[in-house]
Amino acid sequence: MEGGRPFAAHEVLEARWKAGPDEERQLWQGLAQICVALTHAARGNSVGALRLFERGAARLQEYGSGEGRTYGLDLSAVVNCARDRLLTGQ
Repeated sequence: MEGGRPFAAHEVLEARWKAGPDEERQLWQGLAQICVALTHAARGNSVGALRLFERGAARLQEYGSGEGRTYGLDLSAVVNCARDRLLTGQ
């Protein structure tokens, strides 16, 4: 994602969510949805972006409230960023 290619990151995260353990599904799926939301936003599809920001943030918040492994990711920062996008409609 840091390279400005959120859809490529989505592909990797989607593979992880499909192959990873069930208890981590919310983590990987939520991150993948945030990446696709960024892609939609960049392409001007604000409706699709907002829907995916909302879904992704909800999954990450649910996962982050448990004791699941976060792999060093600051999930609250990702959720806050997605929620900021929702509030501003971007």
